[in-house]
Amino acid sequence: MTLPPDVLAGIESRLEAVDARLARHYPGERPGQPIHTAYIGAADATVDLPHRWGAAAIELGEKHRELLTGLAGHDVVELVLDRLRERPIQDLRLDFEDGYGTRGDEIEDRDASRAGEILRELPAQVYSRGIRIKGLTTLEWARAVRTLERVLDGAGGVPSGFVFTIPKIRDADQVDTAVLLCDAIESAHGLPSGALKFELQIESPQAVIAADGTATVARAIHRTDGRCTGLHYGTYDYSAACGISPQFQSLEHPVADHAKAVMQAAAAQTGVWVCDGSTQVLPLGTDDEVREAIARHFRLVTRSLERGYYQGWDMGAGHLVTRWLATFAFYRTALGVAAPRIGRYLDRQGGAVVDEPATAQALATVVLRGLDCGAFTPAEVTALVPRATVDVLHQLRERKMPTL
Repeated sequence: MTLPPDVLAGIESRLEAVDARLARHYPGERPGQPIHTAYIGAADATVDLPHRWGAAAIELGEKHRELLTGLAGHDVVELVLDRLRERPIQDLRLDFEDGYGTRGDEIEDRDASRAGEILRELPAQVYSRGIRIKGLTTLEWARAVRTLERVLDGAGGVPSGFVFTIPKIRDADQVDTAVLLCDAIESAHGLPSGALKFELQIESPQAVIAADGTATVARAIHRTDGRCTGLHYGTYDYSAACGISPQFQSLEHPVADHAKAVMQAAAAQTGVWVCDGSTQVLPLGTDDEVREAIARHFRLVTRSLERGYYQGWDMGAGHLVTRWLATFAFYRTALGVAAPRIGRYLDRQGGAVVDEPATAQALATVVLRGLDCGAFTPAEVTALVPRATVDVLHQLRERKMPTL
């Protein structure tokens, strides 16, 4: 006996509808995530900012080379110093919110126009760039829109890699407003449809859990019409809103871990990147204070990477040293673990760990992330596993068994 044809057809129709809906909402991971976002107040920005921050970071690294070597090893330190000379900043935001404050309209108009010019003229090595506007609240939305338009006018359109960050998200309806705003600006300024992309800054408990108990951030992602590229955690606003005393506010507080875990689950397989927040401790002051800040930031970045947050905020040139140091050390260590397992998987061999396609996908993904950020070269990978070419790694990431 078998089920009637009409029943089978009904089941198939239902499953096809589910598959189509899942494919639409969860298209998969999006490659190319930068390792950091550097923030600076828009009034202090100049087009040579990457060079200035890079030079200051190199000076700090050279002065504390012994400490950095103890944290990650001589080879990693040399790689970091080379990177700071060539490409210190991958992603940059000129801040018109907390890092800028409230100024007269004439002043902010002027700074916004100048910010657009800076974003247009930044070197190509800064492949992602943009601004943080003021929040879409009744008190600030008009100034936020005015600043965004002035920036675009100053840039002569949408700069390459442009994205703007929306802070103070507390309700999914604010996301609907952001989408309408993008549509209106594109129409008014003669921009291509879909040209404007934004990030949502998660710095309020209401952005994580709504009044009805649902995850606001999950609903928000799927209401952005494909315009949302990332979720950025706001360390101190979020901690303060949860009532955490200032001396305990940090990236590693339990409330931070909970918020980021919800963000991570909401964004998984959507193509939306999750970005960790910042630490307010800069490597400044006495030698002891500087060394303590270096070790602290290295530990925090490493901790974030271990938890799957592959991007974070950098608030000053001193953070670049430990950002690149921790990132390169993390991926080089990951390569040492992943390479033999990839090799066994390709050889269909056994061993103490029997990996499945999903695990092979994860192994290939971490190696590709390391390649993308420059932690090692393709030659270093194939030296460990001759058949693990970039093409093969891409096939494993897509859960395809390569033809070798």
